[in-house]
Amino acid sequence: MQTAGPTTWIRSERAARPRRLFTLMALGVWLGAVCCSYLPRYDTPDVVILPLQEFTSADYPEDPAGKSVHYGRYADRRLKLVKKDATHFDFIVEPTNAHTATVIFKDVDVSLMTPNLPAWVKGEENLELIALTDRQWNRQQVSFKRDSDHIDVSGGNGFEKDNLLTAELAKNCLNAGLWEVLLFTQENGQKTLYYQGWFTFPLGHYKRLFESNTGLSYWTYWYRLEHWFNPSGATLALPKLRQVRQERVAEAEFLTDEPIFAFGEQQRKLRTLIAKNLLHWKDFYEEGRLVQFASFVPPGRYDVKKPWRNEYWRLAKFDKALLREITSPASDQMLSELELVFESRKTGEVSRLLISGVDLNALPQLPVTDYPKGLYMPMGIGIPPFYQGYDDLVKNPPYRSPYFSVLLDAQDRWINHHEVAVDGAVLHRDQADPALLHLYLLSYERQTLIGHFRIRLDQPATPPSA
Repeated sequence: MQTAGPTTWIRSERAARPRRLFTLMALGVWLGAVCCSYLPRYDTPDVVILPLQEFTSADYPEDPAGKSVHYGRYADRRLKLVKKDATHFDFIVEPTNAHTATVIFKDVDVSLMTPNLPAWVKGEENLELIALTDRQWNRQQVSFKRDSDHIDVSGGNGFEKDNLLTAELAKNCLNAGLWEVLLFTQENGQKTLYYQGWFTFPLGHYKRLFESNTGLSYWTYWYRLEHWFNPSGATLALPKLRQVRQERVAEAEFLTDEPIFAFGEQQRKLRTLIAKNLLHWKDFYEEGRLVQFASFVPPGRYDVKKPWRNEYWRLAKFDKALLREITSPASDQMLSELELVFESRKTGEVSRLLISGVDLNALPQLPVTDYPKGLYMPMGIGIPPFYQGYDDLVKNPPYRSPYFSVLLDAQDRWINHHEVAVDGAVLHRDQADPALLHLYLLSYERQTLIGHFRIRLDQPATPPSA
């Protein structure tokens, strides 16, 4: 067999050089095109007009909102966003017709609605990852009362000036920048929605606020913030979040045979639950049972045509509850942590739901029917409540909160609670017995409760091995 000589090799190499040069030039042109088309997303002026996407009831039949009879009558708006300083913005909801009012959210500190990190998790890669992931992928809806200094209503036919109850901004539990503006009135003693518009908060402002909040480069986490990327398996350094001072097994009961009930948000969202013949809490965990949910999709709405499944087999067997006294870097007082331990129906593996940084004595005493008025919180680290008044948000920034809630395996590795379809918990003390704690698990997107637990808080200390 003949081999190529030196002259042949030199000729081949010379012939290949133009091809390589062309390839490199083409790659350079492609990268330049990508940068030219992509990076302007983060170049945002101080004043920008943003479209508001609106849905009629016919467009959005799954909408679980409690709607006013005036819904749809004050539509066709746009949003002017005005940057006031490094963190404060005006959101000017402008009309395009004479009968609709101008509603202004004035001087809002948007850094409080952008991911941030508690100081005690900084530098711990997995804690940062989970804190930022859950902070972005949990809903945060902030309300402003009509008489707030931050709200101004002018013009229109007078209905909104006289009847606006609250104006609200929501950061959706989706890709970075997907927000909503909601306007409520009151009818028959009930808060009802008369306007809702979806918009994209500019990513240039979002990027700058993120970097100012966290001290991190946006590019480290941008993909996770703008596109869901599953961080399952990250091992969490729990001692960074709290120190355990005492621990005991608590007397606890999962009320498996109790009839399912729903009030408040869960009652409104029954239309988004895809299931039949669910009668008792245990039915959610029955093998072969179809339980699905309407997915929450951009720009921030439910879609029953895209069902969201669950992994409730992980929680099929409730084992025990552990109650701990803990100290937190966020507080000088002794706080509590509750751990619910479950076993998988499929593998026998352990899943542990931790709810930590709670002042149990401060929990309200309520009847079961008023559970929505309890401590109603999402999963995550350094996260705010799902719903909160602006004044309370300013006084209690989420990155200073001792509260956290995570789902872990036996080795402290993070389990993706979104895929399990558990998005938070509700806690309150019993109306008649302050030493009896009620705990409810919230499903994916809080569409239903999936369990009711009762835990005694006044039992004598019992070793965890008991």
